[in-house]
Amino acid sequence: MLLYIAIASLLIWLYLVAVHGGFWRIPRFILPPISVPDHAPFVAAVVPARDEADVIADSMSSLLNQRGVRMYIFLVDDSSQDGTADVALRTAESAANSAELTVIQGSPLPPGWSGKLWAVQQGIERASSLNPDFLLLTDADIVHSPENIQTLASLSENGQYDLVSLMVKLHCGSLAERALIPAFVFFFLMLYPPSWIADPNRRTAGAAGGCMLVRPQALKRAGGIAAIRSEIIDDCALARKVKKSGGRVWLGLTTETQSIRPYRSFAAIGNMISRAAFSQLRHSGLLLVAMLLGLAITFVAPPLLVFSGRPAPGLIGAASWMLMAFCFFPTVRYYRLNPVWALLLPVIALFYMAATLHSAFKFWSGRGGEWKGRVQDPVQRQ
Repeated sequence: MLLYIAIASLLIWLYLVAVHGGFWRIPRFILPPISVPDHAPFVAAVVPARDEADVIADSMSSLLNQRGVRMYIFLVDDSSQDGTADVALRTAESAANSAELTVIQGSPLPPGWSGKLWAVQQGIERASSLNPDFLLLTDADIVHSPENIQTLASLSENGQYDLVSLMVKLHCGSLAERALIPAFVFFFLMLYPPSWIADPNRRTAGAAGGCMLVRPQALKRAGGIAAIRSEIIDDCALARKVKKSGGRVWLGLTTETQSIRPYRSFAAIGNMISRAAFSQLRHSGLLLVAMLLGLAITFVAPPLLVFSGRPAPGLIGAASWMLMAFCFFPTVRYYRLNPVWALLLPVIALFYMAATLHSAFKFWSGRGGEWKGRVQDPVQRQ
């Protein structure tokens, strides 16, 4: 039995290394330098914000100081209690660009909408009246590099993409972040290989919601934000709608644009994973069991086989473990961490398995997708 498990694990890793879209080859997907267009495109940014006073100043400042584009920013204040809107307005005034920022006080959340997407919808309704070339959908904790939006717009125009998005560099300072954040990026790219996303002949579609640039016409063809109004993993849902409606999608990474939201503890990252993990499995208990079994064979079995005392399974398990570390190493290097972290992916995978189980239990207990006091993924009862 151990031999069969060892062979299965090795075959999985051979497939992942050689066939699965090269998802692990991080340098291939980093946003490249792009030729600058002759004109400055007009971009309307929509930023949903709920109690983001601790990060909004840096985010707004980075948007107000973009180069090579004409920017107008709509901050949608989603019932914040910490003065988020005031901080944003003071930031704009100090930058002498207050005319480029409009704060929208969000209206009450209607049934069937997630809080974030209802805020985005309100921002887009206001932004559409300006007839922008692009809509930027970005989170309140993202600090954009000065040429980030110009580069994305140029990429969209040069490659004729309808939706381009960046997996920004996530905050990675605490022990919990160093242990878990690179794996978060690794697992995301495994689910959504960027090369497959960009291929119009493949159905795979994904995006990173922290930084998405979309053509308004493409958004309209896809049914608008209303078409995904209850989605928890809204970024990938939007990418699917855009691609299904005939649009082209691109996903990449960046070393310059960053999220400044810290996750200082293992519990904080676990809760972040739990918000969406069971939704990714379409709330299916059968898929949950299959996923846990698959992760166990793929990630957990190899080191256990190495220490099993059985020569053949142990040798094959060691080969799988080395392939796993080889795959994970570019992501570890991307975050400038000690290479030893690449060997610890089996232990890290156990944490993600536990967080996914926690996600299922939260959903079954009526607390699915819980975020800042809202349950956004409720059980649908007949």
